[in-house]
Amino acid sequence: MQNTSTSFQTLSEILSQPEAWQDALDELARQHGALRAFYEQHQPDHLIFLGCGSPYFLARAGASLSRGLTGILSEAHPGSDVWLFQDQTLVVSRSTIMVVISRSGETTEILRAIDTFKAQGGKAVAAVTCYDESTLARTIPLTLLAKAGQEVGLAQTRSFTSMLILTQGLINAFANRELSPRYLQLPQLGRALIEQYADFARQFGSTLDQRFERVFFLGGGALYGLACEAMLKMKEMSLSLAEAYQTMEFRHGPMSMVNPQTLIVALVSETASTAETQVLTEMRQRGATVLAVTPVALPASAADEQIVLPAGLTDAERGPLYLPILHLAIYYHTVAKGLNPDLPNNLTAVIELNEDHANKAQLS
Repeated sequence: MQNTSTSFQTLSEILSQPEAWQDALDELARQHGALRAFYEQHQPDHLIFLGCGSPYFLARAGASLSRGLTGILSEAHPGSDVWLFQDQTLVVSRSTIMVVISRSGETTEILRAIDTFKAQGGKAVAAVTCYDESTLARTIPLTLLAKAGQEVGLAQTRSFTSMLILTQGLINAFANRELSPRYLQLPQLGRALIEQYADFARQFGSTLDQRFERVFFLGGGALYGLACEAMLKMKEMSLSLAEAYQTMEFRHGPMSMVNPQTLIVALVSETASTAETQVLTEMRQRGATVLAVTPVALPASAADEQIVLPAGLTDAERGPLYLPILHLAIYYHTVAKGLNPDLPNNLTAVIELNEDHANKAQLS
């Protein structure tokens, strides 16, 4: 395949996120009654959000959002921890519901974690996936489908933000909250944002390798999960050194790595923008270059470049908008390095363990 910026499926998947978001919103409208009925039937006082890889970072964001919107004790775990370390992860004496997030719906750790949860007395499971013929969708009655989020590329972009919307909708339904009119405009807002910043993403991403030795992704609250996901895309697609931290925690050790060859990508919240701006200002003073994805314009002292998100949304709503421009920048960075963004090194679309692997893992 010729290595040009337009010859990979991943690019079309990044650019088509707004259309996939509309499909996800339509799915939420269809499933709203089922979500409320599920909640009323089970009356949970404990939620476990579960995923592997990118969906685990989505689960982390979901647990944070859930605690804020529902007031229900909510936590996130990777599927392998629930399966292999159940004594350290599973407390199901309460009225516990598990929310499972998986692009393929076939990941072995996820399916075994569900079995473990049920064996320990877990009450019920809801699922978010992209494939209606998957084991997950066929075995979990309440499944939200992001069918337009399906991808050819191995790195999750369109699927991640589509499943994020479904997870946000599920949480709002559990909280008995209607999605706001502005939130329902996410497809239009996302399309306009991509049009506004596509050229910037191409130019910025194409020169990253020439300017920076390391990249730090920062975010607080639910945005930490999204910062981790952006970090994972940087590693997977471009094979670049990247780390993710909570914004305020960055001062507590990691900033020792900051120098003029450091790029900091900050996912800024509206709630904590004053405190986060101070961190970014200090890092710029120490030589870092700062790219901020932010709902509020920051002073020039805090950011070298800014992607300003549309107004009128809350911190709990705007999550999907943080990622498409970062996806684009990472895509162009990958192509500039001569790599194939559709086929990241050493990766497969689904992690499936055969019985020998599973038994060995269970014994270890």
